[in-house]
Amino acid sequence: MHLSDILRAPKAVLHDHLDGGLRPATIIELAGEHGYRDLPTEDPAALAVWFRDAADSGSLERYLETFAHTCAVMQTRAALERVAAECAEDLASDGVVYAEVRYAPEQHLERGLTLDEVVDAVNAGFREGERRTGGRITVRALLTGMRHTDRSLEIAELTVAHRDRGVAGFDIAGGEIGNPPSRHLPAFQHLKRHNCHFTIHAGEAVGAESIHEAVQICGAERIGHGVRITDDITVHDDGTASLGRLASYVRDNGIALEICPTSNLQTGAAKDYATHPIDLLRRLGFRVTLNTDNRLVSGTTMSREFAQMAEAFGYGLEVFEEFTVAAVESAFLPLPERRRLISEVIRPGYAALRQG
Repeated sequence: MHLSDILRAPKAVLHDHLDGGLRPATIIELAGEHGYRDLPTEDPAALAVWFRDAADSGSLERYLETFAHTCAVMQTRAALERVAAECAEDLASDGVVYAEVRYAPEQHLERGLTLDEVVDAVNAGFREGERRTGGRITVRALLTGMRHTDRSLEIAELTVAHRDRGVAGFDIAGGEIGNPPSRHLPAFQHLKRHNCHFTIHAGEAVGAESIHEAVQICGAERIGHGVRITDDITVHDDGTASLGRLASYVRDNGIALEICPTSNLQTGAAKDYATHPIDLLRRLGFRVTLNTDNRLVSGTTMSREFAQMAEAFGYGLEVFEEFTVAAVESAFLPLPERRRLISEVIRPGYAALRQG
């Protein structure tokens, strides 16, 4: 596939972190405005390289350390609105027509904002970004509880309170080791009682047991990353595969995997693109979606993820349409909106590309 075709292809992203996708120049400008002096450099190009290099450690914990700089400059209403608006613009310029962007409200309270004010600011930024792009993109927020803190129930309650004002669902994120999903069971129970959507980061740094907890104990509708589901899959010498009970359950119930290949390489969840388990999972019938995770930290875009998969596995428009439709089908949107996106935007967009 030519890069021009990849850029034009309609895309949907379900796993994109707001604080992992800032423009380097914006970080530097906001740091100056807020008196933040701990940036490693004030040159935008060099800062972008620094983030990628710092994240290329093979460790999820080291990868997560880079967010101290981005969160530090996202502590005022104006900063949050700006970052959210630019996020929508950047995704739209990459051909993304639907995005669920997640962030942890509790990480943006250092300058006196309340949790509700944080959510209102980010939502206002997304609406401004949609306006600037002429409605080419729809953005919804996912509110994230940090798995190493004790505020997940509070964030779940916040999610329910804002569910009709631009918030599509809930997530937990952060270091998996020592912080199992079941620790946050009260939050998930609250969401279930209020018929509210949620996804859970699992199966990235910890194996299949993390995914089992997320699905069978907590009731996750989607799994953030989930690549370690391969721990419950045996590939035989003849190329056939046998699925364990958990892997079969995840596949047979269409629980979407929010796979982020470049990020997986950086955190050590996968060795390289050519051996990334996304192709195995797709061939076995899992509901696979392709995602960016953190565009700044991973130095990536949806188009770049598409291009890497095209090079590694020979994927073309048919497979990318499959990934995009799977993402929209798994989106935390009402069914009529999902159907409209698929029938009026995704399908016609790919049909036009095939016709040249």
